[in-house]
Formats: sequence, C-alpha cells, structure tokens
Amino acid sequence: MRLAFGCDPNAEELKQKLMKVCSESGHEVTDLGGRDPIYANTAIRLGEYVASGKADRGVLLCGTGLGMSIAANKVKGVYAALLTDSYSARRAVTSNNSNVACLGAFTLGEMLAEELLSIWLDCRFERGCPSQPKVDRYHEYDISR
Repeated sequence: MRLAFGCDPNAEELKQKLMKVCSESGHEVTDLGGRDPIYANTAIRLGEYVASGKADRGVLLCGTGLGMSIAANKVKGVYAALLTDSYSARRAVTSNNSNVACLGAFTLGEMLAEELLSIWLDCRFERGCPSQPKVDRYHEYDISR
C-alpha cells in the first residue's frame, strides 16, 4: 500500500518509527514533513496528496491527533479518523471508509500506536454493510461541495 506520513514537531520521533515499521512491512512510504509548527499546513498537504490518489492512505501525528484530524477533514476527499483504541481503529475503515489515520504522540505509547496503525492498515471497507448508506451520504456531500 502507498502510505503518506506527516506530523508536527511534537511527533517527529514517533512518525519516523511508524514509517520504518510500515516500510519493513512492505508498504511504500512517503514522508511529507514534520517541521512545520502549524500542523494544519502538514494536514492539508497530506490530505491533498491522498485525495489526489498519490497515496492510498495517509497517517498524521501530532500531540493528541485531534488537531490533525480536524485540519485533514477540511480537505475534500479526506476521511480522517482519530485512532485511540483497537475497536475504533477497525471501525474507522470497515464501517467508515477512513483514508487518513490520526494518532497522538503524547497520548499513545509507541507500541499502542504501532498496534492501532497495523489494525487500521489491515482493514478494508465492507461494501454493503449497514453503514454503507451513511458513508454514501457523506461521500455525496463531499462531491457536491
């Protein structure tokens, strides 16, 4: 899978570790930066990269992951989800068709962040599931704006 990564300065170390793990797992990894203290710039850059099809999915990190998820979701075609636990990581994709994962460097340990990202990457959206009409609706809205 083609993955794009971005972060703010608070999460550079965790981003590097996660990129290494993903690369070693066979994913194609692109680093879109982590030095800009205005995390919205990185989130928008990564969101546009994913929405354009240059990457299959994106991963954003900041202190909590909250700011990145808010900023990334402003980009048309981005469906960013904050990953905090294994159930949510799974449902972010299987029920909600998330294409960007957001993680908090201050709120998750390295091992949990790796686990959540692995779960998220292993999941696929379940077409025809009960959530399909809900996902269709926000995709329709996204296309219309």
